[in-house]
Amino acid sequence: MMIDVCLYASLASKLPEKTGRNSCPMEFPEGVSVKDVLDKLNITEDEPKIIFLNGIHAKPEDRLKEGDRIAVFPPIAGG
Repeated sequence: MMIDVCLYASLASKLPEKTGRNSCPMEFPEGVSVKDVLDKLNITEDEPKIIFLNGIHAKPEDRLKEGDRIAVFPPIAGG
């Protein structure tokens, strides 16, 4: 199934090469969790600060379905 994966700021470098600026569609098996996607991209548990699934806060154990979009943000400082 296809999932749209968006990684922001320092995490964007973990996307596969030759993808969009900060997002790309990726294929995963049925029943994959948010954690499974992060593991595939070598994103450790402590790297993401905020995870959205279709615009709603998500947990690592949430399951994905065809066409879902996850957005992952690291801690960001600013003011």
